[in-house]
Amino acid sequence: MTELVNRQGIGQTAKSVLVVDDEPGMRMALRTNFQRAGWDVEVAGGSTEALRKLESRRFPLVVTDVRMPDGDGLQLMRSLQSSSPSTAVIVLTAFGSVPEAVQAMRGGACDYLTKPISFEELESAVERVMRRAVSYSGGQTDGAIPSGAIIGSSANLLRALERARHAARTDADVLIEAESGTGKELFARYICENSDRRDRPFIAVNCAAVPEHLLESELFGHMRGAFTGATASKAGKFELADGGTLLLDEIGEMPLQLQPKLLRALQEREFERLGDTRTTHVNIRIVATTNVSLPGMIEQGKFRADLYYRLNVIPLSLPPLRERREDIPELADFFARKFAREAGRPVPLLHPEFVAGLQAHNWPGNVRELGNFVRRVITLSDSREIGPEYLESELPGVAGSRTKPLVSAALPPPGSSMREVERRLLEATLQSTGGNRTRTAEMLGVSLRTIRNKIREHGLPPRRYA
Repeated sequence: MTELVNRQGIGQTAKSVLVVDDEPGMRMALRTNFQRAGWDVEVAGGSTEALRKLESRRFPLVVTDVRMPDGDGLQLMRSLQSSSPSTAVIVLTAFGSVPEAVQAMRGGACDYLTKPISFEELESAVERVMRRAVSYSGGQTDGAIPSGAIIGSSANLLRALERARHAARTDADVLIEAESGTGKELFARYICENSDRRDRPFIAVNCAAVPEHLLESELFGHMRGAFTGATASKAGKFELADGGTLLLDEIGEMPLQLQPKLLRALQEREFERLGDTRTTHVNIRIVATTNVSLPGMIEQGKFRADLYYRLNVIPLSLPPLRERREDIPELADFFARKFAREAGRPVPLLHPEFVAGLQAHNWPGNVRELGNFVRRVITLSDSREIGPEYLESELPGVAGSRTKPLVSAALPPPGSSMREVERRLLEATLQSTGGNRTRTAEMLGVSLRTIRNKIREHGLPPRRYA
């Protein structure tokens, strides 16, 4: 069973849920369906009972009605934000109370559903919300993510962070281009948290995950009866993000026929819900991400050039992990601590040869792949130290890395400056010796004092190389 770790470091079972509703029939139905799906369920008949249960137990998920006799679900949600900010909240609202749902999302709810609901619809919302929660707990959603979640001190990463900081000071739209697994959403949230909109909603929509025929409704909302199955009005992500930041994740997957309406919404900050004649105006900041070349898609006729230029006000490129190998030891340590805590086990030591092997690998899946690999090793290991044997058994292509020189993998491409060549050579040699400065000096044929001076001159972390 998956484990979540909340911000206070308290372990909590990811499959437990608190259902809050004043209608006994609804409580019973939700309890039964959650239990059939394998959840540990607690129920409460109102806000007062829910708060009492939350004092003695933490839940990763709370599903709550809005209107209850002893207080509303929005007050409960605000209380949770203070006492347990890592708890995900899904709000259930009666038909006709869409403004309350909008207020809930702006107040921090992860999703809302309009009654009457089907459990299949609720299951989809829960899966979506908890998947985000797992992604962000410790590395991070959903609540604000600490900027410290972006791990590393390499020059490439720091340049990207500095550009993100500059972007955060403005309201200009940002386009983040990077490979999958590099942390695009973390950077989007970093921009939000360092902006004047930090206390306003951060709403994300994955353009690749929403079926094409539902994406327009997901973005702009719809009125009751707008299409078959639209039994109630619903606000879209643009409306929910009013005053805050809207993340359009994987914008390259946006259907071509929907791009003109999106362009208009971006240019004018206005739109109409499906089936509505009224225009809704919003004040939002757009951050879009892509792992494909949008100029290439423009050439293929799959993406509008005017939409690209509208999004690309401040372009931000993130380096793949293979271009910031010096961050791998810190990332590996971060993931080892995170997953060991989740498993309720002591944090293991990472043998220098194991870390060196990680740095030798190209990681086509980037930080996400590295994190998954460290998690697998932590899960399979009973040892207090993770040695290089796990590279040979669990990471094909790195077998024998204990004896392979790492210098060539770390060297910059032809045409790099001599200073960069020197820095890469020094760092690769330090890594191959497990950070031993004396041995590094011997291998490079220089004095120990020279090694110390060069570490300082190139800004390498001195504590890592003792």
